[in-house]
Amino acid sequence: MNNTLTADKVVGMTVNVEQLTLQYNDAEHPLFKQLDVTLPAGKWTCLLGKSGCGKTTLLRHLAGLLEDNVTWHGRITSSNALPLDGNLAYMAQQDLLLPWLNVVDNVCLSTRFGSSKKADKQKAAVLLEAVGLADKSDAMPSQLSGGMRQRVALARTLMQDKPLVLMDEPFSALDAVTRHKLQSLSATLLAGKTVLLITHDPQEALRLGHYIYMMTGSPASIKPLPAPSNTPPRQFDGEIASLQQGIINELESDYV
Repeated sequence: MNNTLTADKVVGMTVNVEQLTLQYNDAEHPLFKQLDVTLPAGKWTCLLGKSGCGKTTLLRHLAGLLEDNVTWHGRITSSNALPLDGNLAYMAQQDLLLPWLNVVDNVCLSTRFGSSKKADKQKAAVLLEAVGLADKSDAMPSQLSGGMRQRVALARTLMQDKPLVLMDEPFSALDAVTRHKLQSLSATLLAGKTVLLITHDPQEALRLGHYIYMMTGSPASIKPLPAPSNTPPRQFDGEIASLQQGIINELESDYV
């Protein structure tokens, strides 16, 4: 994989979520009540927590994907005063590749209705080289392994070149080696972006996160957890092992 390509010229923005109260329209109680969290510009924020606690709901709410299903109030603001709508990219656990499009056209999906198709294809080619798939541009998704498909999804995310990137367990279905490689690749290629990563894996959070939080309780609140002081992507060492055990203990206590 070519790790020399860095994030594009659009840089991250700080996102502030203040006093967020959110309730699904068919639920008896709110999922969040006066929830506060800040996503610092150009940094990775990792969010852990047990299944069903609200992590993905928060991500989808920031992405504007819950408008018809919830009632909410609070403030969501950005440091550049731009709305989140139109300024974020979303990378899910499933690669969501369109099976009838080849790899390069999947990467260019967000720009298909633009006017500079040749320039888009050239940029997509650079990104595919960066994720180690320069020779797969004409392949169909069905011809790719799971790890390759997620690398295409990562290239598509980079193609959008948005200041905020929301990632919902994008590597959890991959084998350990592929997951490790894609973590490192994402840290390199998304440098300078503001990233919110939802994960169930404490080690992944410790490898990638500048800031680590745990979502807990009902209504859910967000608790800060310690993160290593060195720069991601980090290698597994004694400090991370100790911090990982501490996070596991925190998570276990939430299941009691």
